[in-house]
Amino acid sequence: MRRQSETLLLVPLLPIFLIGMFPILLIGLLGFFGLAIFGVLLVSVGLTSALEAHSHFTEDIITHGYGRSSERAVQATDLQTATRFAVLLDVVGVALILASVVSLIYFG
Repeated sequence: MRRQSETLLLVPLLPIFLIGMFPILLIGLLGFFGLAIFGVLLVSVGLTSALEAHSHFTEDIITHGYGRSSERAVQATDLQTATRFAVLLDVVGVALILASVVSLIYFG
């Protein structure tokens, strides 16, 4: 019986490793300041996502006008979903910034 190589088990995990490499290197090379930079990036992505959602909603209202109630419900639900995700990104970003500041004060 031939034994299979263990490296084949690592191939599906390679994209996860490559995606996770950026924050780990950022934190490892820059320390607490890198954690704060990553938090600021998350906050900016959250704000951009919220602004895009509101822009898309407003564009739909302006170009198509007020449609039937089912169409308005779909648009409102899309806006709520995008805004919820943006708020989540903002909260995580602020938490990372606070964690880096507290860590810098406590350990620095």
